[in-house]
Amino acid sequence: MAEQQQFYLLLSNLLSPDNAIRKQAEEAYENIPGQSKVTFLLQALRNATAAEEVRQMAAVLMRRMLSASFDEVFPSLTPEIQNAVKEELLLGIQMEGSSNIRKKTCDIAAELSRNLIDDDGNNQWPEILKFLFESVSSQNVALREAALHIFWNFPGIFGNQQQHYLDVIKRMLLQCMQDQEKTIQMLAARAAAAFVLANENNAPLQKHFADMLPGILQAVNDSCYQNDDSVLKSLVELADTAPKYLRPHLEPTLTLSLKLCADTGLENMQRQLALEVIVTLSETASAMLRKHSNIVSQAIPQMLAMMVDLENDENWSNSDELEDDDFDSNAVAGESALDRIACGLGGKVVLPLIKEHIMQMLQNPADWKYRHAGLMALSAIGEGCHQQMEGILCEIVNFVLLFLQDPHPRVRYAACNAVGQMATDFAPTFQRKFHDKVISALLQTMEDQANPRVQAHAAAALINFTEDCPKSLLLPYLDNLVNHLHVIMVAKLQELVQKGTKLVLEQVVTSIASVADTAEEKFVPYYDLFMPSLKHIVENGVQKELRLLRGKTIECISLIGLAVGKDKFMQDASDVMQLLLKTQTDSSELEDDDPQISYMISAWARMCKILGKEFQQYLPVVMGPLMKTASIKPEVALLDTQDMENMSEDDGWEFVNLGDQQSFGIKTAGLEEKATACQMLVCYAKELKEGFAEYTEQVVKLMVPLLKFYFHDGVRVAAAESMPLLLECARVQGPEYVTQMWHFMCDSLIKGIGTEPDSDVLSEIMHSFAKCVELMGEGCLNKEHLEELGNIMKGKLEEHFKNQELRQAKRQDEDYDEQVEENLQDEDDSDVYILTKISDILHSMFSCYKDKVLPWFEQILPLIVNLICPHRPWADKQWGLCIFDDVIEHCSPTSFKYAEYFLRPMLQYICDNSPEVRQAAAYGVGVMAQFGGENYRPFCTEAIPLLVGVIQMEGSKTKENINATENCISAVGKVMKCRPECVNVNEVLPHWLSWLPLHEDKEEAVHTFTYLCDLIESNNPIVLGPNNSSLPRVFAIIADGLTNEAIKNEDACSKRLANVIRQVQGSGGLWTECMTSLNEAQQAAIQNLLNTA
Repeated sequence: MAEQQQFYLLLSNLLSPDNAIRKQAEEAYENIPGQSKVTFLLQALRNATAAEEVRQMAAVLMRRMLSASFDEVFPSLTPEIQNAVKEELLLGIQMEGSSNIRKKTCDIAAELSRNLIDDDGNNQWPEILKFLFESVSSQNVALREAALHIFWNFPGIFGNQQQHYLDVIKRMLLQCMQDQEKTIQMLAARAAAAFVLANENNAPLQKHFADMLPGILQAVNDSCYQNDDSVLKSLVELADTAPKYLRPHLEPTLTLSLKLCADTGLENMQRQLALEVIVTLSETASAMLRKHSNIVSQAIPQMLAMMVDLENDENWSNSDELEDDDFDSNAVAGESALDRIACGLGGKVVLPLIKEHIMQMLQNPADWKYRHAGLMALSAIGEGCHQQMEGILCEIVNFVLLFLQDPHPRVRYAACNAVGQMATDFAPTFQRKFHDKVISALLQTMEDQANPRVQAHAAAALINFTEDCPKSLLLPYLDNLVNHLHVIMVAKLQELVQKGTKLVLEQVVTSIASVADTAEEKFVPYYDLFMPSLKHIVENGVQKELRLLRGKTIECISLIGLAVGKDKFMQDASDVMQLLLKTQTDSSELEDDDPQISYMISAWARMCKILGKEFQQYLPVVMGPLMKTASIKPEVALLDTQDMENMSEDDGWEFVNLGDQQSFGIKTAGLEEKATACQMLVCYAKELKEGFAEYTEQVVKLMVPLLKFYFHDGVRVAAAESMPLLLECARVQGPEYVTQMWHFMCDSLIKGIGTEPDSDVLSEIMHSFAKCVELMGEGCLNKEHLEELGNIMKGKLEEHFKNQELRQAKRQDEDYDEQVEENLQDEDDSDVYILTKISDILHSMFSCYKDKVLPWFEQILPLIVNLICPHRPWADKQWGLCIFDDVIEHCSPTSFKYAEYFLRPMLQYICDNSPEVRQAAAYGVGVMAQFGGENYRPFCTEAIPLLVGVIQMEGSKTKENINATENCISAVGKVMKCRPECVNVNEVLPHWLSWLPLHEDKEEAVHTFTYLCDLIESNNPIVLGPNNSSLPRVFAIIADGLTNEAIKNEDACSKRLANVIRQVQGSGGLWTECMTSLNEAQQAAIQNLLNTA
């Protein structure tokens, strides 16, 4: 008994506001053995005389223990105690007087039941099912409520008996939805929704339960007017996870949502949730919603009306701190909804429905809020209505620019916002068409001294404009821009000293950085205008409230340095490095959330790019804080619905719903900084190569586990990117060290290819793996690795074909429309991109292992053959052929044993309709001639007329056909060079010369010039002509190749070509004839070749 009393004291100490007492209690609680905890907690829960908050605490701890440590605690209890726990819980629910404790006991029962379903789906606690059936029909409201609460909390409670009881479940839920008690109706609706969500992939069950939706909708309506939004939240979840369930009653669902959203008598949160139903459906069932354009046309004015719901704030214009938007406000909710519905339904639907409304709002002279909302709405729909707005961009821009002169500062602010957003959404078209108007309008707005908020936002819009502005467009304005920015910077520096205001200065510093970044070396004349002031800010702006300004200034200095280049920057490099080092060494005093840290990390990486190898000396100072930031571990938690209600997203938590009333929470603070730090480590490895060698071990130990860091895609991308770079850096440490490092990363890379859920990250991992294999060479993969990789490749290819089938099935769906087709095309592009990476990996395997890898390759051979079947899409054929090209190139002559699978298709595809397929087939003929061996001879002969046909066909040199055509020209050259017996060289050669030079495909250009050198050096009469009369034509080919950069100085053939030219140079008249036939650029290219090769 004394022990139990002590335990009560412990529970109340766990609730203590005193940190020390609470921490001590937590430690004491952790040390109690699991079995004793169960007994103590259950006794506390069942003791009606104990204080309510102590009993509540016991309930929460009991549920958490079952949720987090069930396997460690419950099975070790004796069967008697296990049964006693079950009985006590059910008894507690029936006898309990406090409704709060009863609910919490129901949660424990649901949690226990969840853990007592075995692998075969048997519920090891049949008594709870009996209890549910009895309670749901009980006269006692509390018991009916308890039964529904348990079922809502764990809808899978019937396990493998669910199908058997389906009609009973449905009958009970319908009966409860018509209960006299409102609380029972609401809970039944939530339980029904939870049951549907738990069976989201079971279409027959969803159909069977379709007639429950009207009851759910009724409960949504009733509960909202009783200030309870829990049923409405269930409806949002249905829209998100099981939208097809809503289809039979979609019209009433949308009508109800619209009605609630429009009712200004309801709380803002409820109105926003009602809107969320419609917006979510625009994302999860867009085709279904597009059929109800009447509802959408009514929903859009509701969003706009919310955006007008702004407060007058006298101090807004002069506020020096950018407060975060109030995420609960109607204005923010309306804007976000508009952005999402435009992206979800597409501009074709949304723009015609919204255009007139926005025009009316912008023409409201009386109330600034309407003009503000109209401009913010234009910003919001830009991404979703991109295509449709592009056609009328000119009238939109001209109209928006007028509002930069509006009498109200918040409207001017919104106009800056719209300009900045359009500069990003419509880049670079926007910059090309409107540079003159936009730059001058923004510079004028930046002079609005009376309204710093407007000034700062105009500067922010200018940043968006210059970031995506082609350099050539910006240069004519550079002088004017720079002078304006300098004047404002000087004025704002004075204000900082006099008044302590910094908001505009923060943005202007970034504007300067953005202009320098785009202008590059053209910024050199202005360097001395800015650098002293910028250094001054970093040196003296050490107060806490200036941290962001200082961070942005550090960014600005490093971007200017990068723009003007090492020669100009060196005069200040030493000073800047000292300033950065001082900040870095003081960084032990920087708080973890100090914004300077991420700016510092990026600045160091830019300094590394500027200084190159000279940066190595600073690594000892830089690497510590960088590794610390890259090693940030985010705070995560597995929560159930109750816990979640105590934590809000405002505190930086984000939640992912895992179903079964459980969510995964992560605190997002520090994630962006971690991703930046990882990206910078990649930058150092890339720039410093062997200079980074001594850090490779600690970096690889950090990066390899981050391939599984699923909280941030950027971190995984950086981890993947770093792998081949680290192997290269480590080469100076000797082959054994590199091999050890490869063994450390190889397993995780292969597993990453198998498990990575995001296709962009996956492609990066596959690309890196392929590069690593090429670096490490033959033998780098052991038997287990090869087996695992083979299975993964097979799985990826099978998935590729399955996805194509699924897309075909979606094209037969009743909701199929052109917008769905666009989405399917995007999915297809993403799939094809992964196919290119499979090709990369196979290329690396063939190039390293040669024909030794063929037995391994045979397990996926049937799938590769499937890619080149006639009925497959062109991209499948293209990449299937590329893989067989590699087989011929790297595995011949053994490759011929697979010829039956690919030779006929390859020859047929030389004349395919798709240029990409023609190119891959033509390349294949070239490598047959180069590497294939004797067996391929007859096929080289057969290919020549087909290749010539493609080269000579009409339109063969157009932009879309040129690469395929050049590969055909190169293939003909390779056959003549390597297999002259397969072709009448004297007949074909004059034609081949007339097709030269190649401009687009630089690799194939080198092959053709190498062959041309062979022919010239062997004094081939067809090439030189009688008395060298064809030499001017040969000169023209060489000069043309040089001016188009088809030949580079480092190519071996450039020296040979230079020798040919020198021989002609000594022949007087012939030299003059050759040179005068060339234009100025070609003559200069020839001279340049003679000087450098």
